[in-house]
Amino acid sequence: MEENLFQQRTDLSGLNRSVHEIRNEIARVIVGQYKMVDLLLIGLLCDGHILIEGVPGVAKTLTAKLLARIIDVDFSRLQFTPDLMPSDVTGTSVFNPREGEFRFKPGPVFSNIVLIDEINRAPAKTQAALFEVMEERQVTVDGYTHPMRMPFIVLATQNPIEQEGTYRLPEAQLDRFLFKIDVKYPSLEEEISILNGQQGRSQTQMLESVRKILSPVDIQHYRTQIQSIITEPKIIEFIARIVHETRNNPALYLGASPRASLAILRSAKANAAIRGRDFVTPEDVVEMAPHVLRHRIILTPEKEMEGVTEDELIDTILKAIEVPR
Repeated sequence: MEENLFQQRTDLSGLNRSVHEIRNEIARVIVGQYKMVDLLLIGLLCDGHILIEGVPGVAKTLTAKLLARIIDVDFSRLQFTPDLMPSDVTGTSVFNPREGEFRFKPGPVFSNIVLIDEINRAPAKTQAALFEVMEERQVTVDGYTHPMRMPFIVLATQNPIEQEGTYRLPEAQLDRFLFKIDVKYPSLEEEISILNGQQGRSQTQMLESVRKILSPVDIQHYRTQIQSIITEPKIIEFIARIVHETRNNPALYLGASPRASLAILRSAKANAAIRGRDFVTPEDVVEMAPHVLRHRIILTPEKEMEGVTEDELIDTILKAIEVPR
């Protein structure tokens, strides 16, 4: 009876229907990777940027393209390289001889969904060009501020294996990503399905077959609904305890910031919403915490030498904190 009362407070039927349709559309092209798809949807609903890490060929870029096609918004793609300049991303002022004045020519970052392939291949100067636009949704050039059109989301990919010609992302930039999604290889059964599905049609044909489901108005409406998702004080304290523990753990050189606490809260609300609930459970928090924290913490050199991973340490922290009931 109590759950029925919860369901009546916020009507999530439209959101759940859209999420179901999006999953089905993506599944027509992408085999498996269900977790990545859900996290991308949560990022979209939370107005958060997402870093996607995985070896080449696991459909990181293809899934990002699919998401952009399913939403009726503009899409742009940037291939980051070592010689890329900040103006190649944000745009620059160009002199117009007919009018006798400079006019700002927007760069490819002026779009709704921006896919940055191999983000760690650009040097620090170009990385810094993303700081303002990712945090404040605006670009300042020659003293003039140019706001972005909403929604605005950066989806960035990087390869965790290849280190030659790459640059470590600054911690300040990593902190601006809501999630870091770790994409794994498909299972044997999934790989067989991939091979069968690729017979007789090209990737271009598969992309063109995808229909648009969401509009910017829909996204804004669903985001407003998610803000009203109920979060009890004990859940808030649970989130705070998790993040606080990262700052006091002897195995960590750097813990998570308050931005991480807010990211766990926002993503837990969205996770509850896409599952048809208008209240957050501890399971929502535990499910979202690794994706929010893994790129925001830094292990001590001793732990790195021991082969401990960020995910293992986050799992240890989560198990050590009493789950509220």
